[in-house]
Amino acid sequence: MAAKDAAIRKRTQIAKANRTMFVWVAAVSVVVGFALVGSIFLAQRIFFNEKVLAAKNNTISILNKDNSNVSELEAQVRVLDTNQALSTAKAKPTDQTIQVILDALPSDANSLALGASLQNVLLNGINGLSLQSLQVDPVVGVESLSTDSSTTQVATTTTTDSTQPQITFRFAVKGSEAALKESLTRLERSIRAIDIISLTIENQGNDRLMTVEARAFYEPTRTVELKDKVVKS
Repeated sequence: MAAKDAAIRKRTQIAKANRTMFVWVAAVSVVVGFALVGSIFLAQRIFFNEKVLAAKNNTISILNKDNSNVSELEAQVRVLDTNQALSTAKAKPTDQTIQVILDALPSDANSLALGASLQNVLLNGINGLSLQSLQVDPVVGVESLSTDSSTTQVATTTTTDSTQPQITFRFAVKGSEAALKESLTRLERSIRAIDIISLTIENQGNDRLMTVEARAFYEPTRTVELKDKVVKS
C-alpha cells in the first residue's frame, strides 16, 4: 500500500511539474511575441522617422541653394539695368529696364493681343504697304481645346521646332520693295521675340506680295511656394 501511495505521489508531482513547465513556456512565448512585435514596430518607426528627416533635409537643401542664388540674381538684374540696348527699348521712360524682358516674353498666350499688335502697330502706317491677310493661330491646349481645324494643325506642326511656348501666325502684305523692307525691319525691332519660319515674295505688276509665316514666344508664369508634403509610413 505504501508503494502504491508513493507511485501516486510521484505521478502527481510529475503532472504538476509538467503543468508548471507548460505555464512557463507559454509565458515566455507571450513575452517573446510581445518583444518581437515591439521590435518590428520600433524598426518601422525608426524607418519612418528617417524618411521624414530625409524629406526635411531635402527641403532645407533646396532653400539654402535658392537663398545662396539670390545675391547672384540681384547682381545680374543690376547689370541688366545698365544695358543700353534694353534701356532704349523701354515702352515708357519710367519703366525699369528689366520690364523690357518681361514685355518681350508675356506670361500668357494672348494670340488676340499679338494679332492686334501686328495689325495696328507693326504692319500699320508704312507708306505704300497694304495688309492683305493676317492669321494668328490660337495655342492648342491653352486657347484652343480642339486640334481638328487646319489652323491648329499648322500650329502643332511648327511648334515641334522648339520647346519654348509659342504662337504661330502668318500674314501677307503688298507694296514696294522699300515698304516690304520696312515691315521686316519693324518685326526685327519689335520688343516681342519674333522668329520668321518662311518668307516668299512674288511680283505683282509694280508691287510685290510678301507672305510671311512666323512665330512669337511667351513664358508662362511660374509660382514658387511652400507646400505641405505627406510622408507615408
